[in-house]
Amino acid sequence: MRIPYDLFNTYHLRMKKILEQIFSLILPVTVLIVIPYTIENNLRLKSIAALIAGIILMGLGLYLMVVTISMFIRIGKGTLAPWSPTKKLVVSGIYAYVRNPMILGVQIILTGEALALMSRNILEWDLAFFIINNIYFSLLEEPLLKYKFGKEYNAYKKYVPRWIPRLTPYK
Repeated sequence: MRIPYDLFNTYHLRMKKILEQIFSLILPVTVLIVIPYTIENNLRLKSIAALIAGIILMGLGLYLMVVTISMFIRIGKGTLAPWSPTKKLVVSGIYAYVRNPMILGVQIILTGEALALMSRNILEWDLAFFIINNIYFSLLEEPLLKYKFGKEYNAYKKYVPRWIPRLTPYK
């Protein structure tokens, strides 16, 4: 029995999209779990108050990540991974207030991890990750977005800050 080409092609495209989404999680898992686990030698609880505050921060950061990743999939028709970028510029929702809410979510999670474990090593990784992202956005991502989306991105970039959210949404 032969499988009709259209059915095979539809299945192939669905599987490709699913695999792209799965592989796009490599970066956040590495940044948020693998590296902190590798650099922190002392994973013992030191303070209940710090643990609770850290968990609250991690929850907020995770919420930002989930919302922004779903927007990348639904609106942008892509993933968070550089090898499978969005096809449409996402400027609504949380993106109307801040240009990089996904990375902001990662930063908040890292800060929460550092606080929960009272870890200087994870806090230093958090700072290094922030510096790396500022360099990456300035030298690579923003010029690429300007090239890809032109005037639309320039207008967006002019009015929406990279890290500190606006009080009113971008229109």
